Amino acid sequence: MKVCGVDLKGNEANVCLLSLIDGLFHVPDCRTRRLTLADTSAKGLKSFQSTFAKLVADYKIDAVIIRQRQSKGKFAGSAIGFKLEAAIELIEGLNVIVYSPTDIKESLRRNPISVPFAETGLKQFQEPAFTSAYAWLMQNHYASQTGE
Repeated sequence: MKVCGVDLKGNEANVCLLSLIDGLFHVPDCRTRRLTLADTSAKGLKSFQSTFAKLVADYKIDAVIIRQRQSKGKFAGSAIGFKLEAAIELIEGLNVIVYSPTDIKESLRRNPISVPFAETGLKQFQEPAFTSAYAWLMQNHYASQTGE
């Protein structure tokens, strides 16, 4: 299974591809590490959505795991970030999971990452996207093994 972890920050979607094959993780090369929404108009959002959909199709991604952001309070996500999330969620035929930080922490507690992040070859700004994808894959993998 190949997934794309997404961490939305401002007008950017930081992405990380991750796959689990025979119990081993692979971080496949990807032509982009982040997608930026330069124009917040409907035209700009459609362009972002189209670019994201092409990325998903080109890399044959099975699911997109978006790290959930708070809707209010000190650490609330921006309005543009929620627009990006909606644009991704509305891509036809795409399996999108909005994964809560609580679920991520629980999954990581049960299945700690065995490799230091610096050794993954990813950029530091991709760590939240990687962590979200890893946590979801581990939870999904073990749930399918135990029949949950």
